[in-house]
Amino acid sequence: MTLSRRFALVLSGGLLLAPLAHAQTSTPLRLRATITGVTPTNLTVTTRTGETLTLTLSDTLSVVWIVPTPLSSIQPNAFIGVTGVPWDNGGLKALEVHVFPEAMRGAGEGHRPWDLGPGSTMTNGTVGSVKVTDGRLLTVGYKGGEQTIFVPENAPVVTYEPANRAALTAGAHVIVFGTEAADGAKTATRVSVGKDGLVPPM
Repeated sequence: MTLSRRFALVLSGGLLLAPLAHAQTSTPLRLRATITGVTPTNLTVTTRTGETLTLTLSDTLSVVWIVPTPLSSIQPNAFIGVTGVPWDNGGLKALEVHVFPEAMRGAGEGHRPWDLGPGSTMTNGTVGSVKVTDGRLLTVGYKGGEQTIFVPENAPVVTYEPANRAALTAGAHVIVFGTEAADGAKTATRVSVGKDGLVPPM
């Protein structure tokens, strides 16, 4: 298996989908947090609301870095994810953009509600037209639809790099994807770690 294929499986395995084995007994979990402790089997975090939680690390845990990338990396045919809110022209205004590696093209494609703030949505799709003004005005297409999105010059733009469990260190800012069982037990299946102190913007 090639490195790019392994990276694609790592990313797509935890980004938006809960493991099938838990489908009947658990619900998807997404936490924005700071790591406060790590053991070989557990991860302790403090969420952005101040709650301290301990999660079991899945045997198939995947870990990726989140790193900054230039606004100019948003080009026609790039596959991107955009957290947006309604804009005054009927389109969307980006709160952040993540530019997917080519190996991840198609992951989570579509347009759906998100939890970054009131009215926020996540749009994963392929960039069509790009108009450079005070930022970027994009069309982003996906199966079944298209969105017009304005990306301000100051909007965070990030991408992903491969990582491993060594990236899980106290003080790191993370987004944890996983599952929560009916009894409240939480399992981390994927952790996206802000590199060099970065706070993941999505």
